Amino acid sequence: MQRPTRADFRAVFDLALPLATVQVGLMAMGVVDTMMVGRFSAAALAGTAVANVWFFAVSTIGMGCIAVLDPVISQAHGASDEEGIARGLQRGFLLALVLTVPTILGNAPVEAVMRWTGQPDDVVPLASEYMVGLLPGILPFYGFMVVREALQAVGAVRPLLVVIVLANVVNAAVNWLLIFGQGGFPALGVTGAALATTISRWAMLAGVVALGWRHLGPRLWPLRPEIFQWAPLARMLGLGLPIGFQILFEYGVFGGVGLLMGRFGTAAVAGHQIALNLAALAFMVPFGVGAATSVLVGRAVGAERPDEARRRAAAGLIIGGGFMVFTATAFLAVPRLLAAAYTPDLAVAAMAAALIPLAGAFQVFDGIQAVALGALRGVGDTRVPVLINLTGYYLIGLPIGLWLGFGQDWGPRGLWWGLVAGLMAVATVLVGRVRLRLGRDLARLRIDHPPPASEG
Repeated sequence: MQRPTRADFRAVFDLALPLATVQVGLMAMGVVDTMMVGRFSAAALAGTAVANVWFFAVSTIGMGCIAVLDPVISQAHGASDEEGIARGLQRGFLLALVLTVPTILGNAPVEAVMRWTGQPDDVVPLASEYMVGLLPGILPFYGFMVVREALQAVGAVRPLLVVIVLANVVNAAVNWLLIFGQGGFPALGVTGAALATTISRWAMLAGVVALGWRHLGPRLWPLRPEIFQWAPLARMLGLGLPIGFQILFEYGVFGGVGLLMGRFGTAAVAGHQIALNLAALAFMVPFGVGAATSVLVGRAVGAERPDEARRRAAAGLIIGGGFMVFTATAFLAVPRLLAAAYTPDLAVAAMAAALIPLAGAFQVFDGIQAVALGALRGVGDTRVPVLINLTGYYLIGLPIGLWLGFGQDWGPRGLWWGLVAGLMAVATVLVGRVRLRLGRDLARLRIDHPPPASEG
């Protein structure tokens, strides 16, 4: 790995900051939804929470398939291949349309899933009611992801920043109107919350297309007939499906640990959620750094500048890991103060304070693995990383957590030590994979074989 220059650090930072801000904005919409539904009733809060768990579990595969646009479009942009950008964007919308159908079918039986998993009787119908309101928002949810991937790949992030701010305002306002029945509207409770989310997603898609039209319009029309060819779509799916499974495996291990916490009581579950929420907030920065690294590495590969790709991957790892060392220090230094900011309950605060230092330990590795994944995605390496994640989380981390938590009676801390071990293994091997993969010849992804005749 080559030593990055000041220009490399600046390039990563300048792109990572807005991308992290957009992700924080998306997370803020979920926080506002939770806060407002929680004021309607405890059952409503529980129903939306469990429904969202299932929604994101089902949606991760589609999200991964769309994330393949990152290397496809960024490499085309680096190569100044306008037709490649247009085909990537148009195929992205085609994938979004196709993926909407199985995602709806996977989310539709949420009531049966909730009953099978033993959710309380008063929560199950509310979860089902909430999901019905979410289903019309799946297409714009995927559509926004397509536009986000395209705009960040070509460096046009301002429309994303403006839209995410406006979307938070729209979401909060519509939540207030529909959940509580303000302004002449009926009080719809969880249905109102779901409709607010769906309306916000359609508004986000319309807004970002309108504001980004200068960059999107010429690449959306006219339709390129080759976007309907099966072979290029299959190649994109072959690269995107592993990304979806990687997201699912990571989401699954944290969700599984959350469910296991229930065996140690309510305070353990609440404390776990507080520590995890703090870690998730801190993770938004390396998430943005990872996305920026993916784009910049992809552009360098497309432009046939392999040394630049290696330097920018190294810069991303240093920035992402360095930031997480900083936040880990805070988690280790003042865990009780951070826990007290979330709850006045002494038992919950004590549990959270015991877990927050472990969150500090694992998030260093979490940040490094996020950036490493971004660097590998930039060169189109998606299949090996999913195997690394599967091994690290499920063959190392989870067994260690179960052994320490239950076999050695370490309780919740034992489960979290398993997360630390799993993330440490994943981060270490992924960094090795980055060194190996970027040390080879770097060639642009070829989705169209052979290229269309217009490219000669």
